[in-house]
Amino acid sequence: MLWKLLFRNAFRHTLRAVLTIVGVAVAVLAFGMLSALVDAWYAGVSAAAANRLMIRHAISLTFSLPIAYMEKIRAVDGVKAVSHMSWFGGIYIDRKNFFANFAVDPKSFLDLYPEFILPEDQRSAFLKDRRGCVVGRGLAERFGWKVGDTVPLQGTIYSGEWPMVVRGIYQGRDKSTDENQLFFHWDYLNERLKERLPRRANRAGIFVIEIAHADDAPAVAGAVDLVFKNSLAETLTETERAFQLGFVTMSEAILVAIRMVSLVIICIIMAVVANTMAMSVRERMHEFAVFKTLGFSAVYLASLILGESLVVCAAGGALGIAGTFPALRILAGYVGNIFPVMDISPATLWLDVLAVVTVALVAAAFPIRKVITVRIVDALGRVA
Repeated sequence: MLWKLLFRNAFRHTLRAVLTIVGVAVAVLAFGMLSALVDAWYAGVSAAAANRLMIRHAISLTFSLPIAYMEKIRAVDGVKAVSHMSWFGGIYIDRKNFFANFAVDPKSFLDLYPEFILPEDQRSAFLKDRRGCVVGRGLAERFGWKVGDTVPLQGTIYSGEWPMVVRGIYQGRDKSTDENQLFFHWDYLNERLKERLPRRANRAGIFVIEIAHADDAPAVAGAVDLVFKNSLAETLTETERAFQLGFVTMSEAILVAIRMVSLVIICIIMAVVANTMAMSVRERMHEFAVFKTLGFSAVYLASLILGESLVVCAAGGALGIAGTFPALRILAGYVGNIFPVMDISPATLWLDVLAVVTVALVAAAFPIRKVITVRIVDALGRVA
C-alpha cells in the first residue's frame, strides 16, 4: 500500500518526474564513465606483478642502458630471471593509429609475462622468425590482422620502414591485461642499428627481472643499483607497480580535474532533485497538514517524502547504470588506443549506488524539515 502511494505521488506530475529521472540518469552515467576513465588510467598499476622489478636509467627513461648489463643483473643474488624491452614508437600507416610497440628479447620476455597467453605453435613460430612479431587480440581485431600478415611499421625514433610478420596473437589472462600491444625481436632492431647507427646499438631501454619472493624487492633493487653505482649509466630499480605509478603521477592534474568534475555533477543533480522535491512538497502542503490533523506522525510524513525521493533517484540511477555499459563500449572504440583496458569495476557500481542514495537523502532533507516544522494552521491558511 505504501509503495503504491509513493509511486503515485512521485509521478503525480509525470513530465517533471520523467525529466528529473532523466537528469539523474545522465548524471549517474557521466559519474560512472568518469570513474571508469580513472580506473583505466590505473589499469597498468593494477596489472603489475609483485615479483617483477623494472630497471631503467637513473636519469630518465629516454636514456638507454648497455645490453651488457643483462648478465651482471642476472648474477645479483635474488634475481630469478631477467629480460629486456625497448620502446620502438613505430607508426602503422597513420599517426592516429597509435599503439604500444616494443622490441624485446622474445623467449625471456614471454617467460616473464605469463599473462600474455600465446598458443604453443604461434610461440614457436615467433621465436624462430627474427622478423616475426606477436600482437594482442584487441590490436588484431582493430586492424583486421591475421597470423601470417605483414605489418609495415614506420619508425619515428628509429627511422625507416620496418616490415614485420604476425606470427602470433596473444590473449590476456586477466581482464586488466593489455591486449593492444605489439612485440618484436630486439635482434631485428639491433642488427639494423649496427649497420646504420652503431652508437645506438647493443642497448636496451628497460630491464625486467623476476624475483623469487616479492618481500625481497627492496633488497634486490638496492643490490642491483649498487652494482652500477658510479658507472657511466647508473640504474634506478623499482617495482613494476611503482614504475607504472610514475606514469600515472605525470597525469595527476588531469585525474584531479576528472574527480572534481564528478563531484560537481553530483552536486548539480542533487540541487535538481532537491528543487523537484521542494516543489512537490510545497504544492501538497495542504495534504500534509491534513495528515498531521488526522494524527499521522512526523516519522510517517518523513518516510513519504524520503520514499518519493528514493523512487525518483532509484529509477534514474538504474537507468544511468544500465546505460553506462553500452556507453563505455562506444567510448572504448574511440580511446581504446590510449586506454586499452576499460571496464566498469564493482567499486564503480557501488559508488554509483552510493551517489544515488546520497542525492536522495540530501534532496529530501529540506522538504522533510519544512513539513515537520510547519504549523497546521499556517499550512492550511497558505493554501486557502
